[in-house]
Amino acid sequence: MGHSAPRIATIEGIAEEIAGLLGSMLVETVHHADELSFTVVREKLADAMLLLRDKAQYQQLMEVAGVDYPERPDRFEVCYHLLSVTRNHRIRVKLSTDEDTPVPTVTHIWPVAGWLEREVFDMYGVIFGGNTDLRRILTDYGFKGHPQRKDFPLTGYVELRYSEEDKRVVYEPVKLAQDFRSFDFMSPWEGAQYVLPGDEKAPPPAAPAPTPKTTDKPGVSGAGEPTDSAANKKSEDKA
Repeated sequence: MGHSAPRIATIEGIAEEIAGLLGSMLVETVHHADELSFTVVREKLADAMLLLRDKAQYQQLMEVAGVDYPERPDRFEVCYHLLSVTRNHRIRVKLSTDEDTPVPTVTHIWPVAGWLEREVFDMYGVIFGGNTDLRRILTDYGFKGHPQRKDFPLTGYVELRYSEEDKRVVYEPVKLAQDFRSFDFMSPWEGAQYVLPGDEKAPPPAAPAPTPKTTDKPGVSGAGEPTDSAANKKSEDKA
């Protein structure tokens, strides 16, 4: 099937090769939209990554991403995107975990994973065992919760502002003020019964066109007395 992503090299037998390499560490293989995804046993992640780097030539870790499925017992998926420079090929390695079970770190294989794992920890709360610098990286100090969890409120829990009294930035519970909202529930085609801000600058509406004269009787033609008299005389002659 077609896909919007850039095309990558298609290597015949690569799925079978990697499946044989991972052995019992492999849980599932999915081939969809020209992309290969391998789900591995969580506790065996580091071993699987070493094999993929050293034996399958996937030298670079490009990204670590999280996905939240609240309805699952292991609600989080952690996805690792690997690139083989020599084979011009990419694969995805996935695993599942919950809020309390740590995922083995891969910082000893790819040092760049340090920041990537911190992002997933910050956004989802996934714990990476063995990461010696697992702290928030995208949110502020003292931030509560993990913003990309599906059950995180869109408004957050706290908001910040600059306090003139304290001369510093302060954190406060979120307040959803309605002071500047006006709900008139009118149809937009009817037009507002009040002057909207900025309308006072508009030019005044043009004067209505004069109503044309009408002739309800033959003697009221609107063309003056001589014509009216002539019209009345004709009407009397017909009568």
